[in-house]
Amino acid sequence: MKYSLPYEFKIEELEEIISDKSEFSLSSKARKKINLARKKLVSLIDSGKTMYGINTGFGELASKSISKENLKQLQLNLIRSHSCGVGYALSDEEARLLMFIRANELSRGASGVRAEVIDKICEFLNKGVIPFIPEKGSVGASGDLAPSSHMALALCGEGFCKIFGEEKFEPSDKILKKLKIKPLVLEEKEGLALINGTQATSAIGSISLLKALRVFHSSIVAGALTVDALKGTPRAFDPRISDLKPHPGQSYVADKLLALLEKSEIRESHKINDSRVQDPYSLRCMPQVMGGVMDNLYHCVNIVEREFKSVTDNPLVFFDGKDIDVVSGGNFHAQSLAFAFDIAAMVMTANGNISERRIAQLVSDFKILPPFLAKNPGLESGFMIAHVTAAALCNENNLLSHPASASSVPTSANKEDFVSMGTNAALKLRTVVENVSRIVAIELIASTKAVGFHRPLKTSPKLEKVIEKLKAIAGEVEGDVEFSSKIEAVSDAILNGEFIL
Repeated sequence: MKYSLPYEFKIEELEEIISDKSEFSLSSKARKKINLARKKLVSLIDSGKTMYGINTGFGELASKSISKENLKQLQLNLIRSHSCGVGYALSDEEARLLMFIRANELSRGASGVRAEVIDKICEFLNKGVIPFIPEKGSVGASGDLAPSSHMALALCGEGFCKIFGEEKFEPSDKILKKLKIKPLVLEEKEGLALINGTQATSAIGSISLLKALRVFHSSIVAGALTVDALKGTPRAFDPRISDLKPHPGQSYVADKLLALLEKSEIRESHKINDSRVQDPYSLRCMPQVMGGVMDNLYHCVNIVEREFKSVTDNPLVFFDGKDIDVVSGGNFHAQSLAFAFDIAAMVMTANGNISERRIAQLVSDFKILPPFLAKNPGLESGFMIAHVTAAALCNENNLLSHPASASSVPTSANKEDFVSMGTNAALKLRTVVENVSRIVAIELIASTKAVGFHRPLKTSPKLEKVIEKLKAIAGEVEGDVEFSSKIEAVSDAILNGEFIL
């Protein structure tokens, strides 16, 4: 698909945007506005007016004036000195989204850069160039400086790059020469404009949030399958209950569970003689717990999508076609994103925890199912340690649920004395979502096995299709088997949205 920048987009479009098949270009309307603003800004620079980051140093060094002949060198020095990230490289998708978000913001015409800067990012995207961007080193203000500097360094022909989908990073100049890409030569303001924003936090966190939504919706399916496997009652999902507590997420989950369980032979076979009044909380309270997860996740989506529409540069250039004003502010601060990704990590942790509790019910309700879902308990261990793995993942998530945004470590000689830690919040969310996808995968595999003990009775038609899909991905579980590869395969399918009904 072709995208003309600036482009208004939603979180559900991320996968298509970051696909290596997508093409990007600056719209003619935006190009005209950008060129006019740039011409006016250059006149302002030539007048000698002091403007932060344009003809001054950065951060606490903002009081240091820079001579006109050193202004371009100032920008390259900035990129080189700020390229101090550490850790693993961002994924190809995260790196592409980081570049796209920055190009999209710059194309709004409030940064004062040349159109050539945006064109160069688009060229990288269109030719599948992936800069080496270490994932750690940003405090989420003044922008994602370290990771974004590695991106900018590659644009300038320094640092390291690779081709989308390849493993090995090579010196950028080698990759650019191979693809016939000329390195970007920075001019005044442009180095700062490339790095002073929330694009790394947004890229990592928004992809993780999209995956969190997929895991969440898959967990409703897993929960429904567990209810039937344990011969639970769907009466707790009666819409009249949710009418008395009108949270939209609760109503959605309750309605979804009822729809998924409709026409289950297992349920029909035992409901007449069922003497149980109510099921454990992990079954009965799914609408209340998971509905709360849903409401908070979509609250976070709203925050992220507002950030997608933002310009997070500093200083900002306001040009009305005639007059220009350069104003320093704090749009680079990722506090809203930090809060959102911390909230998302916390509620996804709870979603994983209630899934683990349902797994525990499956392996320990000896009145309805064999111990640990083993056909020959004792000789076989069944799902004993698969449940232990789920418990271990829950514990890690519990540790990661401590909010990164609750802690600010002042930087830059106290000029940047309150920071968001938004990138750390996004990185935590990424890990939590991956962990929960594995917990839900274990529940799906276990509940599928548990339903098998009720044969020849079938669960609902919708859930029978889920069982067929799961077996196609992970195979049958007959006797004791190696679970690891099965869990990972189902987890991948969950993250790709294959278990959303």
